[in-house]
Amino acid sequence: MKTQDKSLLTKLVITVMVKLVVLTSLWWVFFHDQRVAVDAKRVSDQMLSPGDITSKKGEQP
Repeated sequence: MKTQDKSLLTKLVITVMVKLVVLTSLWWVFFHDQRVAVDAKRVSDQMLSPGDITSKKGEQP
């Protein structure tokens, strides 16, 4: 590898590492304590029901 290639590779690796540290820090500060309660009955009702979205031929949504 040329010296310029090694320099570019080093800069790219450093940039990716800094981004990973920043994203991990943001997640840790804002989201790590967040919990979502999941109700299996409610999820199955919502996933299996036809809902309001019914498509018929010739109808505009």
